[in-house]
Amino acid sequence: MKIVIVDAITLGDDINLDIFKDFGEVEVFEKTAPEETLKRVKDADIVITNKVVIDKDIMQNSNIKLICIAATGINNVDLEAAKRLGVRVKNVAGYSTNSVIQHTFAMALYLLEQLKYYDEFVKSKGWSRSGVFTNLDRKFFEIAGKTWGIIGLGEIGRGVAKVAKAFGANIIYYSTTQKNQNREFERVELEELLQRADIISIHAPLNEKTLNLLNSSNLALLKEGAILLNLGRGGIVNEKDLAETIDSKNIYVGLDVTNKEPIEEDNPLLKVKRRDNLLITPHIAWTSKEAREKLIKGVYKNIEEFIKESSNG
Repeated sequence: MKIVIVDAITLGDDINLDIFKDFGEVEVFEKTAPEETLKRVKDADIVITNKVVIDKDIMQNSNIKLICIAATGINNVDLEAAKRLGVRVKNVAGYSTNSVIQHTFAMALYLLEQLKYYDEFVKSKGWSRSGVFTNLDRKFFEIAGKTWGIIGLGEIGRGVAKVAKAFGANIIYYSTTQKNQNREFERVELEELLQRADIISIHAPLNEKTLNLLNSSNLALLKEGAILLNLGRGGIVNEKDLAETIDSKNIYVGLDVTNKEPIEEDNPLLKVKRRDNLLITPHIAWTSKEAREKLIKGVYKNIEEFIKESSNG
């Protein structure tokens, strides 16, 4: 078997990719531009991709038998063409749940406790010169007793709910599919969630129901001082409307995802005046060392099962 990894940079240089040599020849590319993809995968039996697109044209003009997506999302592969051409497609689910939950709370606490301000206050020697043992310039609040609203109560959403409950928060949620009937937590409609919640975290996929789910018409419903976190997909929140809301209303926002990644230099979010009210991380919630190790083990298992199935068939 020949295995080609097309975007190894997304897996990290601290992860051992040599394990795939168990299956045959392995060729590794750090990055692959669209115009380079076909040439690089043409003779591959197995392609491992995180975000590089594998479309119908590539599959029709190559030897690919298996596409391993080093992620949960599968929107970078033409699934209909793969089925028609007999190309197997396998992804890995659940590997990053703990990592995303942890990053959710890292972002929430960073914003809630005004950590950027206080860190800079100390490092600029403001504390040293104050003559006071503490500082009360920026007030912050406890999670205990607050209402935490969750948009998308899947596996990650439920994990966030349990941790938030352990902090003493009251949990409400909105089902983007309208099918979730979790009895442990209170289900509400979106408008009610936005009005009631002190902290809101998004853990939903991007689809026709969630595209621009939050926009100028309902972002206005947020409480003064509310914290909004998006760890789902960038397109769920209209970025232009969000930027305007940050500058017109006292809310705090944490984003790990944007509509286009990497974020474009002219994105309105990079031009907000209330910069301290906005935290953006470059889609790293899923990337703990442990999560990436689980991911690679999952890809390895998918290849192993494919080879076993092929030999039995």
